[in-house]
Amino acid sequence: MGEIRSVIDSMREVTVADTASGRQVFDGTKTLMELRNVVDHLLAVHAAALDRLGVAKQSGGTTRNLLIEMGAAPGVASRWLRIGAALASLQRLPAYAGDGVFSGEHVDAIVLGVAHIIRRATADLCDQERLEHERALISQAMSGATPKEIGQTARELGNQIADETGGLPASEDRGVNEFSVTETADGRVRVKGDLDIVVGEKLMTAIDSLSGARPEPDGSPDARTRGQQRADALEQILDAAGTADPRFVTPPKTHITLTVPADTPDAARLQWLGPVSQVTAKRLACDAGITEIIIDGQTVPLQMGHEKRLFPPHLRKAIIVRDRCCIKCGAPASWGHVHHMRHWIDGGPTDLDNGCLLCPSCHAEVHAHGWEIVMGLDRHPWLIPPVTVDPRRHPLPAYNRRTMHLDAAA
Repeated sequence: MGEIRSVIDSMREVTVADTASGRQVFDGTKTLMELRNVVDHLLAVHAAALDRLGVAKQSGGTTRNLLIEMGAAPGVASRWLRIGAALASLQRLPAYAGDGVFSGEHVDAIVLGVAHIIRRATADLCDQERLEHERALISQAMSGATPKEIGQTARELGNQIADETGGLPASEDRGVNEFSVTETADGRVRVKGDLDIVVGEKLMTAIDSLSGARPEPDGSPDARTRGQQRADALEQILDAAGTADPRFVTPPKTHITLTVPADTPDAARLQWLGPVSQVTAKRLACDAGITEIIIDGQTVPLQMGHEKRLFPPHLRKAIIVRDRCCIKCGAPASWGHVHHMRHWIDGGPTDLDNGCLLCPSCHAEVHAHGWEIVMGLDRHPWLIPPVTVDPRRHPLPAYNRRTMHLDAAA
């Protein structure tokens, strides 16, 4: 590392001479930017090495926290680790990054873009397909695109792959959901998210129900802006969530209104965010309060169903006692939805023998990718994977009973 130290000492002597021309300053700036890009790449490589060697674990911490303690900003530390972990699986980007062609922000956008495209595919992409998408994002970066524009291109490519392979539309794909809460320099909190249509519908419904105008104490109109009203509504939602016992999934789920055209029942729509597929409509019917409104071609209501508040608290508690966690992946019960093994929308009953616990991600996967769940003779749920996962479709016990075999249980 002595060479690096001597380079640093030399760089401290670099200044802009009073007699320097605009061309000289431009060239110097360009060289410094290239140097900065190379350093960013090397830092990502070193961050990955620190993580691989478990340096931070020796003191019981994480590599990210170690980098922050060394002086890196939290977001930069996360970026280095993300890039460093991805370099081994990429074929062209490491060479460009090592040569200083791209900034760390552009490299990160390509890394995130490739990962997004892979997540949108319903099956694993071969090496050649991954290379083609990697090249497409690299080409865009070389054309002068910003990191944001690279991300937009990745989403477009991801949508094309999902369409070609029979995947979910982007609006319903939980695999690309993102949500962040970060502290700003002035001590405030900035919230940023990219959510699927179901989570978005629940959020907008909850916010709307609590953000109505209210008069001031003296009777004058509400002085709050719409943004302030929504912020106050969010606080009420958080306060309400804080009163729930985290051990049980007993709080009522968000009420959702679903309109169904009488002549085209496949064109169901949510109140706020519009059309949803039948797969998503069935999943919503598992664990949400739904009012179905049948409408004619002029959107005139023909029939209005009653709200179905599915799996009341006493049944939820019983199912949690039996299943203990998500039956597919083992996620905590406090995260879970109660899934109808025989779909409620198809006439499945709301009772103990037709319900099981699934976390939101597994719930979406079960509905979208052909998983079946049946009640065994032992009165515990069993999962039957699709042929794409197991050609024999061998039954799997619930996560908390993975040492069991269906024949033995019978």
